[in-house]
Amino acid sequence: MKTASSHVPVAILVRVSTSKQETARQVSELKALADSKGWQVAAICQESGVSGRAAAEDRHGLQEALALAKAGKIKKVLVHEVSRLGRRPSVVMSFVEALEACCVSLYWHAQRIETLLPNCKRNPAAGIMLALLAEMARAEVETMRERINSGLAEARRKGVTLGRPVGSGLDAPALLAKHKDVVKALKAGHSVRNAAKITGKGPSTVQRVKAALEA
Repeated sequence: MKTASSHVPVAILVRVSTSKQETARQVSELKALADSKGWQVAAICQESGVSGRAAAEDRHGLQEALALAKAGKIKKVLVHEVSRLGRRPSVVMSFVEALEACCVSLYWHAQRIETLLPNCKRNPAAGIMLALLAEMARAEVETMRERINSGLAEARRKGVTLGRPVGSGLDAPALLAKHKDVVKALKAGHSVRNAAKITGKGPSTVQRVKAALEA
């Protein structure tokens, strides 16, 4: 039997920090969630190789989801956990506020809670939890950076040679040959952000290809 929430159009938003990681698990679990609720998945906004600390304008997944919300094509955005929205509280909160202005609710699967009540007013408990989890996501990155820096310092103290082995990096011709799709997108006049979205490559990779083209 269908519930009152059946046929609600939703967007799935997933992000991984490196191109070596996969978004499949996040997508699969969120699709299963939508099916169980009777929600209709209108779009899947995927970001691969995108840092959680990236600025909002460099987050093509966020921008795509927000455009769908403003166009009235979705009523909810589903994410696996708050850190998938980003690790900058300002980006997370601004995105959620923009969704709320369109009466679009954010649902995060880890805590099974969403930001809006059925009358489009903010869920107070969700607001408090969202702010806390966004700050925790930021703190995790800071802690990780401190551990890495501490480990590097200890390795240098012990005389360990750090960095890539000499000659392991790709030269410009090899880089351009490896990323022909990025070259094509850049030559077509696309920005770094759009080229990354089109090819599914990370912005840093696209930036290196652009630098090689301009060299």
